[in-house]
Amino acid sequence: MTSRHLADWVLVFGVNFRVVSASVTAHIRAKPIRDDKMELRARVSTALKEAMKAKDSTRLSTLRLINAAIKDRDIEARGEGKDEGVGDDVVLAIMGKMVKQRQESAKVYEEGGRLELAEKELSEIKIIEDFLPRQLSDDEAAAAIDAAIAQVGAESIRDMGKVMGVLKGKYTGQMDFGKTGPMVKDKLG
Repeated sequence: MTSRHLADWVLVFGVNFRVVSASVTAHIRAKPIRDDKMELRARVSTALKEAMKAKDSTRLSTLRLINAAIKDRDIEARGEGKDEGVGDDVVLAIMGKMVKQRQESAKVYEEGGRLELAEKELSEIKIIEDFLPRQLSDDEAAAAIDAAIAQVGAESIRDMGKVMGVLKGKYTGQMDFGKTGPMVKDKLG
């Protein structure tokens, strides 16, 4: 391969750039990719590098799992024609799902007397939650539900989908929608 056809990806300050060079002495043009969608990805990438340097195997393996889940979703999005990948809202949903899976696994392990595996799952939850926004308290969640009901003008249980749509749009990663659904149902029912 000659230097004329050199194309490579370079990571600069946590942001991926595609470097294209016409020759060895030519100027390098850098094009940022996913410029508006890199914050969570950049944080995970930076934490991954720090875990490698610190030789923290638990944190490293968990961060690699997060990266793999994000890349899987990116590949799925490319299949749908979205070349830019997924945004922070989808990444937050992925991480929320990972937390939920680990909570269920930890519960099963505790019931089965496998406390060491339950502790491993709980430590992974803590690592993942480092990247999630702060969870709303019950009072804050109730206030958010009331605001969403008022915004949509919901009057009956038939409007529950609209209310949940508003809540998911504003509070992804901050609310447990498994608990929020019944709360909305009680207020509308």
